[in-house]
Amino acid sequence: MASYDVIVIGAGPGGYVAAIRCAQLGLKTACVEGRETLGGTCLNVGCIPSKALLHASHMLHEAEHNFATMGLKGKSPSVDWKQMQTYKQDTVNTNTKGIEFLFKKNKIDWLKGWGSIPEAGRVKVGDEVHEAKNIIIATGSEASSIPGVEADENTVVTSTGALSLGKVPKSLVVIGAGVIGLELGSVYARLGSEVTVLEYLDVITPGMDGEVQKNFQRMLKKQGINFILGAAVQGTEALKTKAKVQYKLRKDDSDHEIDADVVLVATGRKPFVDGLGLEALGVEMTKRGQIAVNGQWETNVKGIYAIGDVIDGPMLAHKAEDEGMAAASVIAGKHGHVNYGVIPGVIYTHPEVANVGETEESLKEQGVPYKVGKFPFMGNARAKAMFSGEGFVKIIAHKETDRILGAHIIGPTAGDLIHEICVAMEFGASAEDLALTCHAHPTVSEAVREAALACGDGAIHV
Repeated sequence: MASYDVIVIGAGPGGYVAAIRCAQLGLKTACVEGRETLGGTCLNVGCIPSKALLHASHMLHEAEHNFATMGLKGKSPSVDWKQMQTYKQDTVNTNTKGIEFLFKKNKIDWLKGWGSIPEAGRVKVGDEVHEAKNIIIATGSEASSIPGVEADENTVVTSTGALSLGKVPKSLVVIGAGVIGLELGSVYARLGSEVTVLEYLDVITPGMDGEVQKNFQRMLKKQGINFILGAAVQGTEALKTKAKVQYKLRKDDSDHEIDADVVLVATGRKPFVDGLGLEALGVEMTKRGQIAVNGQWETNVKGIYAIGDVIDGPMLAHKAEDEGMAAASVIAGKHGHVNYGVIPGVIYTHPEVANVGETEESLKEQGVPYKVGKFPFMGNARAKAMFSGEGFVKIIAHKETDRILGAHIIGPTAGDLIHEICVAMEFGASAEDLALTCHAHPTVSEAVREAALACGDGAIHV
């Protein structure tokens, strides 16, 4: 029986980061992973492959719509879907091999197989049982569905199947207007599919800033994505060459049906804890099927910790990474810290959408006095030169103290720009602090400064 200070179950972003930090802190560490490669859903069938397809399809869009305007003339490229899939897989392989290298570098044992916890202090992988003073559960999440909808990963697919379709479908119906549905919907729309998004609510990207929701939907509609909001999907039917989706419109309870070559079920994700043996161990769970933890990421069973998608909070790779490092620090006798008020979210469409902190709606609900500074990218010289003048930066600050409470960006490189505001919020900065910081010209980041200026005496270029 091998003995470790820590065994991490799951080698996704939360698990592999936790394992590396544990090893860096001098703990003898192993990580359990049943896939053939490390990196979990994110690196294998999630964040990384989807971003590869988003990048490739955006390049196609640029060639088709903007190259000639810039004087780059020639025949528009055709789509070699097989080669695009190879590029996607090469991107995945490079990253997963990188994690394997980091495991070797940090002397982390990869216990290959699926893990369970027969009792506190022990982890079973296959027929072998290993001893661990501490266990970190980082088994992530899996796609969830709705009644009447069953994925076969052929005609009715989850995000996993949508990344590896045999060909680009002529028509695609997306169930759910959240991050995954809109990202993959935009990939196929750029590649020539007719994309229709069905959403139960009356808005897309639930929980986001209302102004962003409206503008984002308008921009995506301009790109050819159709939306049917207030649509309660009743079921799907997979036929030989296509699928049918039945839905009711909530406003009048009328029945409707839509055909598609492929249906993407993007109705969220749920914690993946099957086979761990948590019930027998007496590990406390929440009503939503998540593992309950205290402020130190420890369950009610001493020595067993949990991080990432299996616990409460946004199902984001970077949130899991933060928790992985924090839990490792706690186990090593140090202080673990995650600021849940400053976790950015990004949608990697074009334009990108990014947010952090509070929305106007959440502050109104709390009764917090606030002010808003906004700046459109149409007033930013660099953005216009890049054909990316749509969208805006919106900074929300406390009306009395000027402290930054949140920010919402829709526009070029929004996913990178948001981090300037994250750092400012981490330090408790005011909008004026940001406004007084010199920004290089010409950069799209100047739009962030202008939005901060708009919280005070006013932006300059508007």
